[in-house]
Amino acid sequence: MTSRPSPASSAVLERDGRYLLVRRANPPAADMYAFPGGRAEQGETPAETAIREVFEETGLTVCNPRLFATYDLKTLADDGSVSSHFFLSVFLVDSEPDAVALAADDAADLGWYTAEEIRALPVPPSVIDCVDRLLLART
Repeated sequence: MTSRPSPASSAVLERDGRYLLVRRANPPAADMYAFPGGRAEQGETPAETAIREVFEETGLTVCNPRLFATYDLKTLADDGSVSSHFFLSVFLVDSEPDAVALAADDAADLGWYTAEEIRALPVPPSVIDCVDRLLLART
């Protein structure tokens, strides 16, 4: 039996070669670092979800969302059953260059990390994939 994925979105914000990541406080990715994001609310478009989640988790107002990648993310329980299933839309976004991000909502902490630093953090594979794709696009 296949589960129907829940819609979710995240946003990639880059400044001077560093990417904004939040440390998740809640499951399914507690204590992992990821781009700001979360589940869609009723009636939201994926872009609206990304913008809202960035604001809720960091206090930053972002704009100009551009769809960058999508992922079908399943988390399996010990018995092999699907414990969570999300269809994640990842957007590139912009913000005011001097706006300050502060951890809020379900973000336990946040920071700006280089691609090299991100590789040393506990992050979902989708984060590494996005960073690799962004670096490749620059070459």
